[in-house]
Amino acid sequence: MEEMERRQKNFIEEAVEADLASGLTKKVHTRFPPEPNGYLHIGHTKALCIDFGIAEKYGGLCNLRFDDTNPAKEDVEYVDAIMEDIRWLGFDWEDRLFYGSDYSEKIYEYAVLCIKKGIAYVDDLTPDEIREHRGTLIQPGKESPWRNRSVEENLGLFEKMREGVFEPGEKILRAKIDMASPNINMRDPAMFRIKKDHHHRLGHTWCIYPMYDFAHPLQDAVEGVTHSLCSIEYEDHRPLYNWVLEQCEIKDPPRQFEFSRLNINHTVMSKRKLRELVEKDYVHGWDDPRLPTLCGLRRRGFPAAAIRDFVDRIGVSKTNSVVDWGLLEHCVRENLNRTAMRVMTVTDPVRLVIDNYPEGLVEEFSLENNPELPEAGSRKVPFSRELWIEREDFMVSPPPKYFRLKPEGEVRLKSAYFVKCTGYESDADGNTTVVHGTYDPASRGGESPDGRKVKGTIHWVSAAHAVDAEVRLYDMLFSVENPEDGDYKANLNPDSLKVLASAKAEPFLKDAKPGDRFQFLRMGYYCVDPRQADDGKTVFNRTVTLKDTWAKISGK
Repeated sequence: MEEMERRQKNFIEEAVEADLASGLTKKVHTRFPPEPNGYLHIGHTKALCIDFGIAEKYGGLCNLRFDDTNPAKEDVEYVDAIMEDIRWLGFDWEDRLFYGSDYSEKIYEYAVLCIKKGIAYVDDLTPDEIREHRGTLIQPGKESPWRNRSVEENLGLFEKMREGVFEPGEKILRAKIDMASPNINMRDPAMFRIKKDHHHRLGHTWCIYPMYDFAHPLQDAVEGVTHSLCSIEYEDHRPLYNWVLEQCEIKDPPRQFEFSRLNINHTVMSKRKLRELVEKDYVHGWDDPRLPTLCGLRRRGFPAAAIRDFVDRIGVSKTNSVVDWGLLEHCVRENLNRTAMRVMTVTDPVRLVIDNYPEGLVEEFSLENNPELPEAGSRKVPFSRELWIEREDFMVSPPPKYFRLKPEGEVRLKSAYFVKCTGYESDADGNTTVVHGTYDPASRGGESPDGRKVKGTIHWVSAAHAVDAEVRLYDMLFSVENPEDGDYKANLNPDSLKVLASAKAEPFLKDAKPGDRFQFLRMGYYCVDPRQADDGKTVFNRTVTLKDTWAKISGK
């Protein structure tokens, strides 16, 4: 809220404040109207933050209303998932949970009113014929041969549509507006169509369902919505929104405002494409951490606060643009840098034996939990003769300016001792299996006893105390910025997931719970997966790497 107050007001906030000041609006009332035909993704978050955020800022209300008027694609699974995601982001609809299907009878009555007023008719044209009659942006449409049926005939046919006498596509109820209108949305748009699919709440009670453009303004009005906030593609639909409210004689009608959609590179946010990725096993379910779904981002370890910060930073406007995925990751890093506990985990281990360290001796070293959060305190980490270190932290023939472990080279073991490499063992393929070294007892705590400088510091885990873990390294799902340029599936990144099944974690992580977030020193930020690996190991998903390329490029 404080950040919201500091920045310049956007055009929606200005309109709301003007309505409040003029008395046009007594109490702000918005709504978030998702379709229960898929999972929410990062693109929906902008609408969520605007709908709920505007109500919150001005002491108003925000409803959650499921637009469930297309039964063929809807499922209670999606309803439950959407509610979980909204709560996770920190929003609350309190007792204002509604469904478009709640208003079936009411919307039907409004349609009957339009028929009686002579501004709606039952049409026999097929869907293809309706498209042909609609015209183009430069050519007017053609009126249907059934446009001038009598009110009595239309009422009778509409009643038979409701009774299930006709099949889908055989009849449709249309508004009678203007087939020559420059706005194609006003060329006798559909109001009710026949759908005989099972509805997740109504069963087969209804076989006709209202079109969104007819139902949406009336649902807003019934619920007392004052400001109907929509994405920019509904801007051309606003005249129809207002026409419905006027013709249905709605007093104190809501007003519609449109804002630009949230588009992000390196991903797709079409529900159809996301569903295809899931159903054809390109990914592992709707909560796959590579997907932009909120459940996927949550499983990957993205904090809700970081996502809301991201939405606030991109702002609200009417101009469509593409946001860099790196900005989202930057917001995540900033959040986790402040909140995540630092731990040591070796993701690709090789054994380090300190030959001059006493066998059987175990020491403990104190490591701070988060230097950005002194009140988080410190923890004890065991140290012993045999350790695990990262395979990449030892090289037999290193390049210049390699400051990690190498033959005759010396490094600092984080918060422990200086260690010098005295030798190594390899397998038949030349892969290092064991590194040998000696430690300097006088360097306890990682401090130089004689002033000598050691440039490299590496992390480690005591082999005798290590917790076996699986680490999953997630990267961009698509290898190009605009994956929808061509066949989007051809742009899938083959390296979007790498599984490291032999990771070794410090013993503190033995009690890590699903959803816990950590910074693996020198490696990145990780989150405990809610599901264990097939062999029972705890799984850590990489949330983001430590390197922040967006901040570097943007100068932040």
